[in-house]
Amino acid sequence: MKVTQALMSVSDKHGVVDFARGLTQLGIKLLSTGGTAKLLRQAGLPVTDVADYTGFPEMLDGRVKTLHPKVHGGILGRRDLPEHLTTMAARGIAPIDLVVVNLYPFQETVAKPDVTLDEAIENIDIGGPAMVRAAAKNHGNEAGGVGIITDPADYAPVLAEIQATGSIAYQTRFALAKKAFTHTARYDAAIANWLTALDDKNQPGLFADKLQLAFDKVETLRYGENPHQQAAFYKEATPLAGSIASYAQLQGKELSYNNIADADAAWECVKAFAGQTACVIVKHANPCGVAVGGSVEEVYRKAFKTDPTSAFGGIIAFNVAIDESAAHAIASQFAEVIIAPEITPAARAVFATKQNLRVLKIPEGDPKVVQSKHHAGAGETAGVIKTTQTFDYKRVGGGLLVQTTDDARIAVSDLKIVSRRHPTPDEMRDLLFAWQVAKYVKSNAIVYCKDGMTVGVGAGQMSRVDSARIAAIKAENNGLTVVGSVVASDAFFPFRDGLDVLAQAGATAVIQPGGSVRDSEVIAAADEQNIAMVCTGMRHFRH
Repeated sequence: MKVTQALMSVSDKHGVVDFARGLTQLGIKLLSTGGTAKLLRQAGLPVTDVADYTGFPEMLDGRVKTLHPKVHGGILGRRDLPEHLTTMAARGIAPIDLVVVNLYPFQETVAKPDVTLDEAIENIDIGGPAMVRAAAKNHGNEAGGVGIITDPADYAPVLAEIQATGSIAYQTRFALAKKAFTHTARYDAAIANWLTALDDKNQPGLFADKLQLAFDKVETLRYGENPHQQAAFYKEATPLAGSIASYAQLQGKELSYNNIADADAAWECVKAFAGQTACVIVKHANPCGVAVGGSVEEVYRKAFKTDPTSAFGGIIAFNVAIDESAAHAIASQFAEVIIAPEITPAARAVFATKQNLRVLKIPEGDPKVVQSKHHAGAGETAGVIKTTQTFDYKRVGGGLLVQTTDDARIAVSDLKIVSRRHPTPDEMRDLLFAWQVAKYVKSNAIVYCKDGMTVGVGAGQMSRVDSARIAAIKAENNGLTVVGSVVASDAFFPFRDGLDVLAQAGATAVIQPGGSVRDSEVIAAADEQNIAMVCTGMRHFRH
């Protein structure tokens, strides 16, 4: 069936004038409302206001304008049922073959720090979702149906199809309908999440009582953690800028479930060293080597030196561009995935000789800012809608744990020196480095560091004492020494035995949260062994 009439009512007006002009040139009649009609008319396009079309004026401050039988009858009437067409003709209802609607900017509105409940409520669209769902429901069949566009990105391909055939194919209408139902579902979810998070005084809160999540499938994976498990990778509908979900794969085999999980761990860790050249090597979700320094090649070699055995088949992440010399060093070892914000052409040529090596490019971004697209409409400025709060999710049997992300940072001024001996400037620099690494090591975490690199990592042990011992043993096995190193512990020492192990291994300074009922005993042990100890007042458990 030919497209003869289109209804256009959009909040995001990006591209709508050019699209409407293209429809008009094909002889398609335009119906519109409010600001959209005004914009089209200003562009010199012939458009009929919905109020004139229905014979019923907009009312109640625009709350009621499209909720009318001539609108919804034109959308919902089935083209393949003669009785529907007869009824429509008897009531003077012309078919509406294309609906172009996107909704009031609720999410953008509630992202404002000073938004009020009244303002949020007024930005809940009613007529828009009704038209979108009606059109999507009546996308029809091969005999004909309604096209529904909710995304300006669909203007060009739909217009091209109408120009070529005069109609919109069933496959296109069905794809647009699926997209439309997703659009309204996420719109309603955003409203429910925000409203059910309000406190007793109607002030915005963090956690919704009825949580709705929105994720888009990126790909189906070969399998999950193990070959007998099925898996897929999804990204958030509005993912963090600079997150693993925004990767572009430049070469190599397809990513596996474990590749993505470990790549995320490596990328999040290396991003923490903004302002320094850093390398992080991850194996089985734990950093097995981390270093900061001058050149990219230098930090890679330092990180690799921590634990060459574990680094075999690991994930290697950098927070700066990989150059040719670093690429040659990396290519001499076996790695599963390489990650960086940029890879120079010369470095890419080096990696290209290893066809199976997966190379990911991830754009840099503020890890604390969620960005969602916002196109410029009339009188608006294009940009992004930002909110600084993000969440971690962990699935448990029959439920979901939700928490704010661990974005806490410390500086020297935040530290409390609790020992008699104060750290030297070099020790303090390494203590801050070690503390940053420990945040990304599975608990109980003990990290020995010296000269801007890890020398021993103890991860995921049930006992902090065992983590301290294992980290020292691994350093020795890899030809390194922890003598003269500093140590970070992700949580406090419940007894002095863990501190004693570090002292016996040769560590000279320790950074830890503090807060144990036996802090005085642990501090006394540090003083006995001339160890400098600083407390952060925060812990970094990672399970």
